[in-house]
Amino acid sequence: MKQEIFTIQSNKKIAKDVYELILAGNTDEITTPGQFVNIALDGFFLRRPISVCDYESGKLTLIYKVVGRGTEKLALMSEGETLDILTGLGNGYNTAKSGESPVLIGGGVGVPPMFNLAKKLIAEGKKVTAILGFNTKDEVFYEDEFRASGAETIIVTADGSYGKKGFVTDALPEVDYSFFYTCGPEPMFRALSKVVKTEGQYSFEERMGCGFGACMGCSCKTLTGNKRICKEGPVMESGEIIWKD
Repeated sequence: MKQEIFTIQSNKKIAKDVYELILAGNTDEITTPGQFVNIALDGFFLRRPISVCDYESGKLTLIYKVVGRGTEKLALMSEGETLDILTGLGNGYNTAKSGESPVLIGGGVGVPPMFNLAKKLIAEGKKVTAILGFNTKDEVFYEDEFRASGAETIIVTADGSYGKKGFVTDALPEVDYSFFYTCGPEPMFRALSKVVKTEGQYSFEERMGCGFGACMGCSCKTLTGNKRICKEGPVMESGEIIWKD
C-alpha cells in the first residue's frame, strides 16, 4: 500500500450514472488484476474504495457509479485536479489457476476489474470469455473494449433491452470454461454458486472503513476463519466461502 497524488487526465460519463476516470501518477504498487484503490475526497471522513479497471506505468483507469454524495463530488471533478489515493490495496485474482479457457463474470460495477484481468489472461495465451450483466441497455459500458482485448464477450440485460435477456447465470451454460472469476453483488454470487461447474474466485463488494485491515469493519466468515474483505480479500476462493442463510 502506498499513498500517492494522482492528476486527473479525463473524467467522463460512459453510461447511465457511470463514469470513466483516467489518472496520471505512480502505479507501481498495483501489481495484480482485482486490486482496488481508496480515494480521499475533501469534506468526507472516509475514503471511497474503487476497483482498478486498468493500469500501466504512470496511468490508472477507474470506473465508478454515482450512488451518493461522495461519488457525486467525484463526478464533478475535471482535468488537472488532483486526488489523494491509497494504491495497491487488496489481494487480486490469481491467473495461475485459470486453466486454458476461463470465464469472467461481471455484474454492473463489478465489470471494471474484469477488464484488466481479461487483458492479462489473454496475454498469457488463454481463451477468455467475458459475461457482462447489466439491468438495462442504458447501463452497458466497455463492451467494445472487452471485444478489442480479444475476449469473447456476452452482454446480458435483465430487461432484455440489449444483448441476451436475463441474468449472467442464464448465459453461463453456453460457455465451456476451465475456471471462473467474478465480481459483482452478493445476490449474483449466491446464484452463481448454485450453477458453476468449476472452482473459481469471487471478488466481494463491501463497505470499508479504512481499506487496509485496521478497523475490522468488513470481516466475513470463511472455512479458515474470519477474513477482512479489504486485506485478505476482496478476492476469495470459491471453496472457502460460507454463504449466509
